[in-house]
Amino acid sequence: MSSFEIIGGKQLSGEIIPQGAKNEALQVICATVLTSDKVVIENIPDIRDVNKLIDILRLINVKVERLSTDTYSFQADNIDLSKLEGDEFCDAASKLRGSIMLAGPLLSRFGKAIFPQPGGDKIGRRRLDTHFIGFEKLGAKINYNYQYYTIQADNLQGCYMLLDEASVTGTANIIMASVLAKGTTTIMNAACEPYVYQLCKMLNRMGADISGVGSNLLTINGVTSLKGCTHRLLPDMIEVGSFIGLAAMTQSEIKLRNVGMEHLGMIPQVFRRLGVEIFQMGDDLLIPAQEHYTVERFMDGSIMHISDAPWPGFTPDLISIALVVAIQANGSVLIHQKMFESRLFFVDKLIDMGAQIILCDPHRATVIGLNREHNLRGIRMSSPDIRAGVALLIAALSATGKSRIDNIEQIDRGYQNIDQRLRDIGAEITRIE
Repeated sequence: MSSFEIIGGKQLSGEIIPQGAKNEALQVICATVLTSDKVVIENIPDIRDVNKLIDILRLINVKVERLSTDTYSFQADNIDLSKLEGDEFCDAASKLRGSIMLAGPLLSRFGKAIFPQPGGDKIGRRRLDTHFIGFEKLGAKINYNYQYYTIQADNLQGCYMLLDEASVTGTANIIMASVLAKGTTTIMNAACEPYVYQLCKMLNRMGADISGVGSNLLTINGVTSLKGCTHRLLPDMIEVGSFIGLAAMTQSEIKLRNVGMEHLGMIPQVFRRLGVEIFQMGDDLLIPAQEHYTVERFMDGSIMHISDAPWPGFTPDLISIALVVAIQANGSVLIHQKMFESRLFFVDKLIDMGAQIILCDPHRATVIGLNREHNLRGIRMSSPDIRAGVALLIAALSATGKSRIDNIEQIDRGYQNIDQRLRDIGAEITRIE
């Protein structure tokens, strides 16, 4: 198990270019299985979760070639479905939640998919019902024996469906299952996050017929086959939000270049509500050094309330970062994490560092801002998941003294070369293997 050792309290300065979007990468890489032609994907981040998915594709005989640092080609012209029942595939797929998004493409093209229960962050129950109900509506039959899901469909047929929740991965999986189905599929209450938007645009370039892209009502006319294409990932909006939080907590001036501003949604607005100054310059963001930042109040004077919501609401992946930023704000904030019941449990470590946080219940925490009257203090802690891990890293970089964060493999799952990129802007951080 690797660790980060951080000497905090240092002001940072410089420019950062966000990596390619992790969550988009997991979807569009799975979509390459829908065609026997070559598909080229650019701006792929070099992170654990994406690399694991690429290895899983290699396991089932997808030809993968690394064309440059961040560009890969994929050609699924000789997939071996027997590999799905092997121990090696089961072990690899069970360690990566994103592996479940191979189910839709495999079912669509080959009429069969076999998967173990997928892994991922331990942030509470993350059900797969939306995926499987969608497959069943298209005509698939699903069997679960407490170890494997077996999904079969000889003839997928388009239909109307109203999703029980606007699940991003569920929507993506159903879209990929529908593009080669016979007839028309209409998906109501579809997730409309930028990741789904990008997936649909890529599939349309491959020859799919998807309308309503970017909305919560998608219409998919099935086609008989798809062709290859070249696709470029968006900048990772979660990284953008993380670095905004880093600048605020460390009183640093940081410029974020090529952020994909039109796809950031509520992210800049929410951090501005916390008092963080953000200046837009074309497709770049400048976060100036701020000694103090004051939380807004609602118009009736009540305490600021920040919660996650389906797009275009505030993404749940940045709730942990918003909570950390609130620690040194002037004012109080109620943080409401609606989607996952275990995502706020990392606050005990922040309290040990000196933060004033009341964990109201598994979904809500009240943060009483310190307004720089007291610095956080360095401690030893462990990263429980990707986003909490980066939130703890930001807290450690702002704290007085030395911190050590264990289990940083969690952070490496979502952030590319994070320690070197932080050193490049002045952070004192060392990786201990």
